[in-house]
Amino acid sequence: MRVHVTYTGGTIGMVPTSRGLAPGADLPGWLGGLLDDGATGQVTLSTFGQLIDSANATPQDWQRIVDDLRAHYDDADAFVVLHGTDTMAYASAALSYALTGFDKPVVVTGAQYPLGEIGSDAAPNVTGALRAATSGRHRGVGLFFGHELLAGNRVTKSSSWAFGGFESPSVPALARAGAPWQWAAPRPPGEGWADPRPYRRHDILVLDLAPGITAARLAAALDPLPQAVLLRAFGVGNIPSEEPGLAGVLIGTMAAGVPLVVASQCHQATVLLGHYEAGHALAAAGAIGSGDMTLEATYAKMVFLLSQDVDLPGFARWMARDIAGERTPD
Repeated sequence: MRVHVTYTGGTIGMVPTSRGLAPGADLPGWLGGLLDDGATGQVTLSTFGQLIDSANATPQDWQRIVDDLRAHYDDADAFVVLHGTDTMAYASAALSYALTGFDKPVVVTGAQYPLGEIGSDAAPNVTGALRAATSGRHRGVGLFFGHELLAGNRVTKSSSWAFGGFESPSVPALARAGAPWQWAAPRPPGEGWADPRPYRRHDILVLDLAPGITAARLAAALDPLPQAVLLRAFGVGNIPSEEPGLAGVLIGTMAAGVPLVVASQCHQATVLLGHYEAGHALAAAGAIGSGDMTLEATYAKMVFLLSQDVDLPGFARWMARDIAGERTPD
């Protein structure tokens, strides 16, 4: 089976410098040495002209990955993307929305330690991603890390150092590496999106509530108004309803035509706006619950929908629907 690898940068290919780790390892040579002679001829590699630390990644970089995968569609049967871990979950979710019509498997991976360090997780992650991509059982966009294949739009980074650095809090892993691999039942693929427009950068404000936040501080954060707001609230979508003026600031923001998506600060949660009185005001004003989506999947979906130039009713409608398996239908 032919596999194409897209190398964007990240810790996996970094080397020590006087200013800390930076891209610079001979990844093509390392990859060739990792594979046996028979497999090497079946694997092609493209490298970003300017490798990025994923902390610097933007939606335009997500689009660069999409463009590279599409450019090599006819050259390969499966695809692996090497990406930095800091924003890997954002990228894998973004790819899932843009590639619902891409009927070849894509697996994103990286490493917590550079490939040149003794004990690095680079080799098992890359070989695991290659095996998953070529298994004939994986569909859509996945993320392989720490011996697990996870749905790409269901993951969150849970550790900055552990080899099992990613978790899928709301759904089980797609597969676990072993002898043999253990595969779960396939998940529904979602509704899809025909001919998506390219990702663009958008002004989305991500806000975390904390005990004692005031309406004045919230209003200051929202001035000037962004294109959309992702509010990380308490529990199932609750806000400090007794804080004077705070709900009014958020209701006024929505009245100005700014979509407000409410997510939970809980690692594992399903947002149920209006389930408690503390969230009723937002629900009544038209706030959009994120369901059981992760923060990364929610943010990437908001960027995706804004890039499609949907109107406000369409934005609300699609946030509540399942495009690529990112949320459990209500």
